[in-house]
Amino acid sequence: MRKSYYNRLLLVLVVNLMLLSSDAQNKTAFKQTPNIILIMADDLGYGDVGFTGNKKIITPHLDRMSKEGVTLTNFYAAAPLCSPTRASVLTGRSPFRQGIFAAHTGAMRPAEITIPEYLKKEGYQTGFFGKWHLGWVEPDKVESRGSYSPPWHHGYDETFATKSAVPTWNPTKTPKGWNSWGAMDDGSWGGSIYVQNGVPVTDNLEGDDSRIIMDRAIPFMEQSIADDKPFLATIWFHAPHEPVVAGPEYLAKYPDLPEAQKHLYGCITAMDDQIGRLRNFLKEKNIDENTIIFFTSDNGPSGPITRKGIASAGPFRGHKHLMYEGGLRVPSLALWTKHTQSGLVSNFQSSTVDYLPTILDILDIPAKKGIPLDGVSFKSVILDGSSKDRTLPITAGYKRLYGGTDIYAFVSGDYKICIPNKGDKMMLFNLKKDPGERNNLAEENPKLLKKMTAELEKVKDSWRLSNEGNDYQW
Repeated sequence: MRKSYYNRLLLVLVVNLMLLSSDAQNKTAFKQTPNIILIMADDLGYGDVGFTGNKKIITPHLDRMSKEGVTLTNFYAAAPLCSPTRASVLTGRSPFRQGIFAAHTGAMRPAEITIPEYLKKEGYQTGFFGKWHLGWVEPDKVESRGSYSPPWHHGYDETFATKSAVPTWNPTKTPKGWNSWGAMDDGSWGGSIYVQNGVPVTDNLEGDDSRIIMDRAIPFMEQSIADDKPFLATIWFHAPHEPVVAGPEYLAKYPDLPEAQKHLYGCITAMDDQIGRLRNFLKEKNIDENTIIFFTSDNGPSGPITRKGIASAGPFRGHKHLMYEGGLRVPSLALWTKHTQSGLVSNFQSSTVDYLPTILDILDIPAKKGIPLDGVSFKSVILDGSSKDRTLPITAGYKRLYGGTDIYAFVSGDYKICIPNKGDKMMLFNLKKDPGERNNLAEENPKLLKKMTAELEKVKDSWRLSNEGNDYQW
């Protein structure tokens, strides 16, 4: 009898040890699953950060990321303006497949499969913080364009979001001298408001907008760490989109610059400070080596301030809203401490549509079959420095048919065709020899122009099928 009792006791102990071991292994597995942070600036020009060569701007934290990680010098936005590019980041698909042709002209469809939706199935906690711009975030708000499609409809657990732009300093107030959209006579801001998990926010909305965003992102990450869960944090700053305003501390950093440039650079430096704060947090929590950070901009710099010499697309021609390189080529970094090659500068042609396939590749998650993607994985580029050729061309564009805008760019190898602006004819450039796009080769090489135009039309046909419902179950 006593022997039987001890045998049963021994069996219980063994089972409990096995369960404890299994639980420990599960926790270890979570700790070994990398956290992912997607950071995006808004209207940040290629030439307006230190790591791309700007000697006046103060961006030490981004510059340090460049030295410690991988700088992608040949990185494209999926469109030369905000909403379409944002849709491409989350889905790996052209915005034309989704009906998001320009800003405020549509909303993300529920059937689109997003990065957070993929990652939630893998045990990730998901958070969105900042400028959404893929649909309304207030359910009872009825406006002339767009529809209700908040981030929590697309895989995000925790959200702190605005529908679109706000001032980059004191985001609930109309900036002094600002008399365009959003301006109110009483000094309040009449544009987008912050909504947290569906509820309008009223507290902690003073001062630098980038700090306000990070104040919500860090507690989300802290909770994920406490829960022993990997996290996806999408942090989409408003900086440096207009109204561009910098606080006194940041204006003082640029005493010798013209006033408008003080605000632009000060606003970017304030954003950089918050990126530094984020990195310090990751190190303090001992998770920096288990966290992948991607950084980019949604498009090139705003046209009005670029033409005045305030913002810069670096060596490239054009700006936001144009299909020249200045509207599409954006600063880009990838950092996974102890995994990415420190200081690697890669000229691999990459795009915002590549984020989803790259993340799925890193995590060994298969993409859903039957859903065409426009991106490719650049995992090997950032992890071992492979200089492979891109297997898919890069195609970008946007349209506003009420104003006659229906323009595209198609990049394949060294060559690019594009309709830079409405009313222009298709142009051909050799980007390797002419990155500034000053020499149109359309008349000199009509055969290549015709060939690439035909390839572009095939891509557009595929986009139309997706947009009209071919990819979805109704």
